[in-house]
Amino acid sequence: MAWNEPGGSGGKDPWGQRKRDQGPPDLDQIVRNIQDKLRGAFGGRRGGAGGGGAGGAPGVGGFGVGIIALVIVGLWLLSGFYIVQQGERGVELRFGKKTVVTEAGLHWHMPFPIEKVEKVDVEAVNLFTIGYLINERTGVTSKVPREALMLTQDENIVDIEFSVQYRVKDAQEFLFNVNDPVKTIRQATESAVREMVGKSTFEFIITEGREEVAQKTEELLQEILDRYRAGIQVVGVKMQDATRPEEVKAAFDDAVKAREDEERLKNEAQAYANDVIPRARGAAARLIQEAEGYKASVIARADGEARRFSQIAVEYARAPGVTRDRLYIEAMEQVLSSTTKVLIDQKGGNNILYLPLDRIVSQSTGSSVGPVNTLTPLPESGDPLAAAARERARDSRTRGAP
Repeated sequence: MAWNEPGGSGGKDPWGQRKRDQGPPDLDQIVRNIQDKLRGAFGGRRGGAGGGGAGGAPGVGGFGVGIIALVIVGLWLLSGFYIVQQGERGVELRFGKKTVVTEAGLHWHMPFPIEKVEKVDVEAVNLFTIGYLINERTGVTSKVPREALMLTQDENIVDIEFSVQYRVKDAQEFLFNVNDPVKTIRQATESAVREMVGKSTFEFIITEGREEVAQKTEELLQEILDRYRAGIQVVGVKMQDATRPEEVKAAFDDAVKAREDEERLKNEAQAYANDVIPRARGAAARLIQEAEGYKASVIARADGEARRFSQIAVEYARAPGVTRDRLYIEAMEQVLSSTTKVLIDQKGGNNILYLPLDRIVSQSTGSSVGPVNTLTPLPESGDPLAAAARERARDSRTRGAP
């Protein structure tokens, strides 16, 4: 019959004690009862109220202890298995001393407390900043004046911001050669940045020297970390911003704008000069060539006229009359070929001479008319050239008569 049924347990509780009518159970007695049961299960002697009572068989108790010990040892040995993820390195430590560096995969080491494993990610690229902080949750940046304000070579204060990317290249050096690798690289970076800024002028830093300062800072930082044997590889150093402090930023911006205007005006003036000077040089060269051509033409014409005059002088000495008539005829041909001619008949003797013949001809032809030329009969002469001139004049009068 169950102990809690009426009259079935003789007034005793599950631990063999009589129930009390009032008050809580005796906790000390409960603990002693539990201890007695455990000793009985492992072959120990069970303690009773009278100090007697036989325990379990000694052989059975020893076997149970052995099995439990084997299970515990097995679990302890199984705890030595560990997995190294891709991109990580596992460093096994035996009583704090490095024994081996393991690659990615499943490995086993002597379980704690004999050995333990430190895992280091050697492929992840880490980022930290100098001169400002980034809120990872909101992405908002905030200034860190203690890091950002630096003194340049020309004794100006610059507000500068850097970002540094790095990764672990040697897990053993990263774990054992420096106490706090992150703090070490931050302090080394700040030292390298201050050294490079202190060797550069303010104008150089904020204008064309930004990339150069960042490159030299990266080289110096890597040299410092290699000297520390920190096991860290610098991936990149970038200058995010370099300006005047906020207190003088407005005046500095005005100076920068003035400098930019100066450069713009210089460029415009240079462009104008590059456009005007070649054209002026070309025009000067053209004028020089034209002058040289005119000079050669005048010289050649004068030389030709001189030779022609010499030849005419020779011919004139041989036949003065013929040469004189020929020169006269050629001169008249040259003059009359470019003028308007009106031929009249002197023998008729009418009043046509008093009419404005030049204007009448101009109105009839619609062209400009020069002065009226009245041709007189050529003098009678036995010269054949004169006879030919008279014949030509007669033919002209015949064609020009109304």
